[in-house]
Amino acid sequence: MNFDRKNLSNEQLLDLYKRILKPRLIEEKMLILIRQGKVSKWFSGIGQEAIACGVTAVLDKDEYILPMHRNLGVFTGRDIPLHRLFSQWQGKANGFTKGRDRSFHFGTQEFKIIGMISHLGPQLGVADGIALANKLKKNGKVTAVFTGEGATSEGDFHEALNIASVWELPVMFIIENNGYGLSTPTNEQYRCENLADKGVGYGMESHIIDGNNILEVFNILSELKASMIEKPRPVLLEFKTFRMRGHEEASGTKYVPQELMDMWAIKDPVDNYRKYLKLTDVLSEEADEEIRAAIKKEIDENWAMVQAEPEIVATYEGELNDVYKPFDFEEVNPSKEVENIRLIDAISNSLRQSMERHENLVIMGQDIAEYGGAFKITDGFVAQFGKERVINTPICESAVVSAGMGLSINGHKAIVEMQFADFVSTGFNPIVNLLAKSHYRWLENADVVVRMPCGGGTQAGPFHSQTNEAWFTKTPGLKVVYPAFPYDAKGLLNASINDPNPVMFFEHKQLYRSVYQDVPKDYYTLPLGKASLLKEGKDVTIIAFGAAVHWALDTLKSNPEISADLLDLRTLQPLDTEAIFASVKKTGKAIILQEDTMFGGVASDISAMIMEECFEYLDGPVKRVASLDSPIPFTKALEDQFLSRGRFEDALKELMAY
Repeated sequence: MNFDRKNLSNEQLLDLYKRILKPRLIEEKMLILIRQGKVSKWFSGIGQEAIACGVTAVLDKDEYILPMHRNLGVFTGRDIPLHRLFSQWQGKANGFTKGRDRSFHFGTQEFKIIGMISHLGPQLGVADGIALANKLKKNGKVTAVFTGEGATSEGDFHEALNIASVWELPVMFIIENNGYGLSTPTNEQYRCENLADKGVGYGMESHIIDGNNILEVFNILSELKASMIEKPRPVLLEFKTFRMRGHEEASGTKYVPQELMDMWAIKDPVDNYRKYLKLTDVLSEEADEEIRAAIKKEIDENWAMVQAEPEIVATYEGELNDVYKPFDFEEVNPSKEVENIRLIDAISNSLRQSMERHENLVIMGQDIAEYGGAFKITDGFVAQFGKERVINTPICESAVVSAGMGLSINGHKAIVEMQFADFVSTGFNPIVNLLAKSHYRWLENADVVVRMPCGGGTQAGPFHSQTNEAWFTKTPGLKVVYPAFPYDAKGLLNASINDPNPVMFFEHKQLYRSVYQDVPKDYYTLPLGKASLLKEGKDVTIIAFGAAVHWALDTLKSNPEISADLLDLRTLQPLDTEAIFASVKKTGKAIILQEDTMFGGVASDISAMIMEECFEYLDGPVKRVASLDSPIPFTKALEDQFLSRGRFEDALKELMAY
């Protein structure tokens, strides 16, 4: 192995040695403990420490790093107290996730480390968002994100690289090519000669680096970082390396040919660097022993501290209170000056006034800039706020949602527009596994609103007409808002943007230009989780949301003899169960109307809750009315048959006659 110290001082060389030695000694300790049954699971980075340690040594402490399982050197390189790391691994309260996640599945704003999720790919998009925030701040900071050779096959990898290249984001995309994704070798993973070649397709600079040579890693990255500050851009870095242990300890390495293990053992990054330092008289045998003894002492003392920590005691309150970041809703009352506008205008007004109110708010979506979006909601926004805050995105919903998370991590608010709610399926993973879980996992909120133009009635067919709110009401950590009127849409969207938690904001396309209402011209907010009682009656409770509210209003208008409470939910998560139960207890009958298909829909859960909480007050069965359990069709006759609107009146009359 050829080491080139260039102009590094002896002190710098020794600092790098301490950096690379510390995670190795910790790992050796962990391997003993796992055999003793004192550690349950371990992902070893033995053999590839030079990458994590070199990257961390190059970046400033206030520059974000997004590591993976085997990047212990990132955490030790940021000087995280070892007892906190050990507490994390042991599931103790003094760790970073309160026992809710294991190993390195965590982040810490204190040390500017954003940990991985097991789905791997989304963290690359998160790095894009962090880098975008740095670019907006013009602070000259670089972001580094790790991935493995296996994850380069994921769509998120390609989406994130494409976005970074198009937006010229200062991101170091670091591929640790260690030969195997769990047990699958590289020749079954990809066909290009080098993974660095993938950068060419994105117009991205790329380099191949010896990942076992700490000096090569440090020197090349130091030069690159200086260059990226001078000329912001992404760089793809393929580090050739090898892991000498299994994917995790239980996996073993039987699938690896012994000659390959022997070859890479000779290239051990720690042993070779130690030999180089001794050959050049930078490190004496005595000094080496002192360094190793000091690190081992630190490890043993911190491990002892963790053993003295109590086990976590589970409480319902402790768990449920951390699903969402606490939010003190600020009620802003509307002015008396109103204008009669459409739902689409109310949403546009909300976005504009929120952009004026929050200078750190960024809107991202397909065709939303000069074109103004598919529905022209952001028309004129670029002229007022600039392309830095109103950003056209490539067609890659997953990475854009992840970038919204990155913006939130780095001090911004983000709005992501899905051109159609149906398209959210390609961004589903980061919404339900990243945005929704981050605060629960490590108390990092996701200040992201995902706008969802949805619904049928416009003969747009199976890919443009779904109302898919139930995909998200099931997921703890998300808030789901679904207004039916312009007044509610503006106030609720303003509140959603203020809320530091992830919000799925549904906007029914058929209501965009068909529903008018007097709406205050000025900024105002409405609380999430409060239903609206549109009509009061004594015989039946009708519960609806979105376009279904208008269908219910039309039905009641045609049947004036029916005395009904009509409850517009407005928010599906959190749900106003107090209003639901109070109305049902008063009327004794309940019918729930939704546009979504029946099975697994919101109506099913509301029905079950009414049965559990109001059973003794009921004078009839709780009825659900929903669309057919089929995909939504295109032709008008088929769509009319599909939608629940045409079946509601008969179901209501049947319940009234019970």
